[in-house]
Amino acid sequence: VRIGVDVGGTFTDVIAVHQGLGEVRVAKVPSRTDDRIAGLVSAFQAVGLVWSDVDDLIHGTTIVTNAIIQGDHAKVALITTEGFSDTLEIGRQNRRHLYRLDLPPKLPPQVPAERRFEVTERLDHEGRVMTALDPEDAIGRAERSGAEAVAVSLLHSYANSVHEEALGEKLRSRFRFVALSHRVNPEAREYERTATTVLSAGVMPLAAAYLDDLDAARPGGSRLHFFHSAGGMASPHVLRDLPLGLAASGPAAGVAAAGELARTLGIERAISFDMGGTTTDVCLIIDGEEQITSDRSIGGRPLRQPMVAVESIGAGGGSIARLDHGSLAVGPESAGADPGPACYARGGKCPTVTDANLVLGYMDEKSVIGGTLRLDIAAARDAIAPLAAAMGMTMEGAASGIIKVANAALLRALRRVTVERGIDGRSSTLIAFGGAGPMHAVALARAFSIGRVVVPAHSSMFSALGCVGAKMSYAQQRTVHVASDDWDAERVERVRQELRTTLAAPLAAAGHDDDALTLEEVASIRYRGQSYAIEVTGATFDDPGRLGRDFRERHQALYGFATEDPWELVSIRVRVSAPRDDIAFPPVVRTTEAPSPVKTSSCTFESAGRVPTPRYDRAGLIADRMLSGPVIVDDAWSTVVVPPGAALTPDVDGHLHIATGVES
Repeated sequence: VRIGVDVGGTFTDVIAVHQGLGEVRVAKVPSRTDDRIAGLVSAFQAVGLVWSDVDDLIHGTTIVTNAIIQGDHAKVALITTEGFSDTLEIGRQNRRHLYRLDLPPKLPPQVPAERRFEVTERLDHEGRVMTALDPEDAIGRAERSGAEAVAVSLLHSYANSVHEEALGEKLRSRFRFVALSHRVNPEAREYERTATTVLSAGVMPLAAAYLDDLDAARPGGSRLHFFHSAGGMASPHVLRDLPLGLAASGPAAGVAAAGELARTLGIERAISFDMGGTTTDVCLIIDGEEQITSDRSIGGRPLRQPMVAVESIGAGGGSIARLDHGSLAVGPESAGADPGPACYARGGKCPTVTDANLVLGYMDEKSVIGGTLRLDIAAARDAIAPLAAAMGMTMEGAASGIIKVANAALLRALRRVTVERGIDGRSSTLIAFGGAGPMHAVALARAFSIGRVVVPAHSSMFSALGCVGAKMSYAQQRTVHVASDDWDAERVERVRQELRTTLAAPLAAAGHDDDALTLEEVASIRYRGQSYAIEVTGATFDDPGRLGRDFRERHQALYGFATEDPWELVSIRVRVSAPRDDIAFPPVVRTTEAPSPVKTSSCTFESAGRVPTPRYDRAGLIADRMLSGPVIVDDAWSTVVVPPGAALTPDVDGHLHIATGVES
């Protein structure tokens, strides 16, 4: 039995695959923040298992992301090169709010001045020792500061880690948690590298405590892996030292599953659209490969790590609607799992996106979600009524307004992952999943002029499915700085080989044969004099001429121009992956009789008003039998809305293909 568990802000999704029996079980349970281990156990119980039944658990979690956003860090001391302890204070020149002079221009530094210490040492930018390391004074002061963890970020450690390694060895005899910048982010930008290393140190105790609790609770025969933010699974012992690999863990799993689906269906360009209870995550997928970025921020803090390029916004089924200076706003505040939307009848009083969907008739007011959660339409109406009265609108008008505002926020996220990357998203396929994604997908696709939506099988558990089908992989990016007109092939090859060796080591320790590992490389390149680089995938480092042509083509696509000016290779990113375990899913059983609706509901659509709409049970649909909208399709945990003018066709594997009715 292999289990994938994705712990979200509202629900925990679980999917169990029994290889021997060819059986799949899925379930959702409310997420528990008070006792995460008990939450996992309840997820196992929801699919009829106990932990000792589980051979392999692959787990996605938001524990690190939430800690960063909420500022729930350990007390960190920072040790840096003499003269550079104010790097965090200075930061960059960007203002957080360009036109709000009444607000602070930037967040306060992650480490206050009294816990920032300087050490005597100096390397030049090529890693040559200029001043020897003298660490004792800085270590002693860090010890006396009362810090729970230490971050070490020396100026040129990306070029030569010798001083950081020596300092780290001495620190580990006095501190349990030590983060070294050359391991966390071996790149030249000292502010981003320092900020990322401090974040890593700050969440180390939290991640270690969770891993320790899991180890204590885990039966001896059950293996444990985590889904990491670069799109694969990793061993717990690796994540103890590099806990930022868990940032965006859950969203990355859904994107990985969408990438696998795109490869299976032969979709050249796709956008994953994962709308849950608290947030919505979207990501561009090209040729079945999810896009990776190394330049992200979480909670307003820079985070330089290879991560799936997910754009996350605070708009989900639980997002709260309100009037903001007379205008309707939705999110980012969420009703979460407790109390949840008003219609869950758990004490929630605020109007949410889910309440609006219920009032508009998209959700079945008489259904029991997952067999346990009964919807209360009266509570949904009571929550929306004050908002409708304040806007001078009908109940349905207010509910439609909530959905429109939420969809407008989702539309901005789609633009950011396509237009801002030089991609025409209109030619993409929208892969919609999550509890709320299939309800909003067609309306969103139409607004973006996308002609095709795919709702995958097990769509409401898709991130958990991504965990189950994950491959083990590790990724890292390293600064190299080699000019096109002074190409140092030996140096480039040395950095590539060092990255391969470092990343392959934990895979070898897990029993994977070196010959079976796959290698993916990305070059970050810029014109000489530019500040920021662009990424070239499938880089050909042994042919700088071709690498330059690939860079210019990418520059042309992104910015509309390219020149023959000299360029420079700034950094190299490598991902090393082990073969994926084949997961055999049982065939989807279809009856041969024509599907018939289980009931007819009255639903409100923008183009047609309130119209009778047939509702179908997803399990009863027939492969290749088209249903023309308006149609609603329900399964145990989610709802697929097919408005007038759209058409739905299931395939033999249970995926639903929707033609939106617009020319893409």
